[in-house]
Amino acid sequence: MAVHNYDVVVIGTGPAGESAAINAAKHGKRVAIIEKQVQVGGNCTHWGTIPSKALRHQVKQIMAFNTNRMFRDIGEPRWFSFPKVMERSRGTIDKQVEMRTTFYARNRIDLFHGVARFKDEHTLLVRDRQEGMEELVAKKIVIATGSRPYRPADINFRHPRIYCSDTILSLSHTPRTLVIFGAGVIGCEYASIFSGLGVKVDLINNRDSLLSFLDDEISDALSYHLRKHGVLVRHNEEYESVEGDESGVVVRLKSGKKIRADAFLWANGRTGNTDSLGLENIGLTANGRGQLSVDEHYRTAVSHIYAAGDVIGWPSLASAAYDQGLNSCNELLDKEYRFVSDVPTGIYTIPEISSFGPNERELTEAKVPYEVGKAFFKDTARAQITGDTVGMLKILFHQDTLEILGIHCFGDQASEILHIGQAIMQQEGDANTLKYFVNTTFNYPTMAEAYRVAAQNGLNRVF
Repeated sequence: MAVHNYDVVVIGTGPAGESAAINAAKHGKRVAIIEKQVQVGGNCTHWGTIPSKALRHQVKQIMAFNTNRMFRDIGEPRWFSFPKVMERSRGTIDKQVEMRTTFYARNRIDLFHGVARFKDEHTLLVRDRQEGMEELVAKKIVIATGSRPYRPADINFRHPRIYCSDTILSLSHTPRTLVIFGAGVIGCEYASIFSGLGVKVDLINNRDSLLSFLDDEISDALSYHLRKHGVLVRHNEEYESVEGDESGVVVRLKSGKKIRADAFLWANGRTGNTDSLGLENIGLTANGRGQLSVDEHYRTAVSHIYAAGDVIGWPSLASAAYDQGLNSCNELLDKEYRFVSDVPTGIYTIPEISSFGPNERELTEAKVPYEVGKAFFKDTARAQITGDTVGMLKILFHQDTLEILGIHCFGDQASEILHIGQAIMQQEGDANTLKYFVNTTFNYPTMAEAYRVAAQNGLNRVF
């Protein structure tokens, strides 16, 4: 068995692992990275962020074609199957894999494909698909193994009509009806995608509102637009059983209801990928969700072993994982680092949602005297030109100082629009003020112009 020595070994090639490995290599360290799949990119590239957002984009284009009056001169509305749309989305995945593979070669990072397991606190055994074994010895180790869908034991995921958010990407037909259990971010995104393809969706939520961490007005807007596109949202429900047969799936709820559909998608929770790491050999224990605890330096209980990304839990976003991996590596390199805590929310429903900072409910509970400035996209020239008139930009600011406290956006390009407000909120002192948007000239027509409109709307409320 070959033995290799490194300064840093990273487990996982998702966003956290990639940024940690490249950062270490650029600082002159000898680095290896381990990936259990045959291609790099991790769950983000192959089952999560990239395929679902590429799929969403294709569906959004279909919806635009089918609802734009100009295209009626070309022909009637078009129907596309799920496999056909997914096939088009795979081109993006291939480009991502090619690009990321180049990153490792260019930075002279050794890439090992196989399953990693701790032998001791400084040694990892890597078993490849041919049962070959390599031994990697490292001074520092970063665990960035990501997460996978949680699968309850009482649901038969081997049934051909029962899916999780990973296996749904291999769906070989387009169901006429679909039940989605779990109305979190993933469930709402897939409800948007399938309803956009004309599938009748039952979205089962075990809470009393959709995405309750959002601003209430934004959550209500999402509920309205999902229902507008044919999604039936069922709140405060739990499943009793999920049974598949040859022609579909029957979901029985604890409330006594039963629902039949062509297919079933489980989208309720994720589990950290730690069960095969041999954590018992180094004295680490994952929590009940398979996640590792870290301190503000991203160190686990073993001081030279770090963890970043979905495997440590909140916020479980690709954007945060990149920064967590980078900063965990900065710390182990004795460089300046930060603990990632202020993270924008990006939810890729149709239309999309993005927010940064507290919402109205949280500010009210904290007894912060705030005011609201709003701009509705239907009133902006750019949205009228593109036809993307659904949604709004909402600025929450302090009544007295005009300090911007929160930005909440619902509509086309929300995740892009948000970054302007986020940048101003990150400024210190008087640089973070609502007046910036009034005293700054924005290109016209743009979606960003909504900041000026919302700021003027907010100032009209101040006395």
